[in-house]
Amino acid sequence: MVNTTENSKIFHIAQKKRNGERITALTAYDFPQAQLVDKAGVDIILVGDSLGNVVLGRNDTLEVTLDEMEHHLRAVCRAQPEALVVADLPNHSYRTLNQAMESAQRLVGSGAEAVKLEGGTAIADIISSIVGSGIPVMGHAGLLPQTAHLEGGYRIRGKQPEEAEQIRMDVRAIEESGAFAVVLELVEKNLARDLSKQTSIPTIGIGSGTECDGQILVLHDLLGLAPGPFPRHANPPVHYFLEMQKTIEQWSDSVRNQSATR
Repeated sequence: MVNTTENSKIFHIAQKKRNGERITALTAYDFPQAQLVDKAGVDIILVGDSLGNVVLGRNDTLEVTLDEMEHHLRAVCRAQPEALVVADLPNHSYRTLNQAMESAQRLVGSGAEAVKLEGGTAIADIISSIVGSGIPVMGHAGLLPQTAHLEGGYRIRGKQPEEAEQIRMDVRAIEESGAFAVVLELVEKNLARDLSKQTSIPTIGIGSGTECDGQILVLHDLLGLAPGPFPRHANPPVHYFLEMQKTIEQWSDSVRNQSATR
């Protein structure tokens, strides 16, 4: 298991589970977003490879590079957030143990306080080695965005017994490998509830019901910072993209309607 006493932020996250307190996590991809999320008191900032979708305009996360992750991570860290900063290891950056170690070290060198990678039993040795090197790891089970296109796309995972058992095995492997927390993405809500009770590390849910130890969302989904549509688990209370569009339109109209002066 990871030694939480060596990292006060990791210890704080672990303590929240023990105390029955919910954990909040949001993505951020640049300096002002990190300031916004941190000043709101969120526990964890994830510099996610979702930046491929919401920042770079790609259809998925698959082509996000380690260089791009480092670029956005450094911008987030310039805000000097009090929240724990976790960075995703992007697709194809941890195919081998040596590559995974090098990639994790690069992210830590760019300011990450922990790294996140997708998978369970298949990468248990990689998680264990990264943790053993002194880098905290957050796991990710259930739907794995980097391989979802190979496994039936975006759908709830764990409805079928065989799939549910694989998710249980993955979460167990993640825990036993020393990760300090695990994201459960689009996991069937009763399975996510049971896993949250059974595992000693915090579960951070996204689209997995309300009974995980915490919740994470993409910032753009929470705030409606895109034209939409948004995931069903997000449902932004205010569509700020439209509000900002109106402000820009009003400003543009005011400029166009000004009388020319010589």
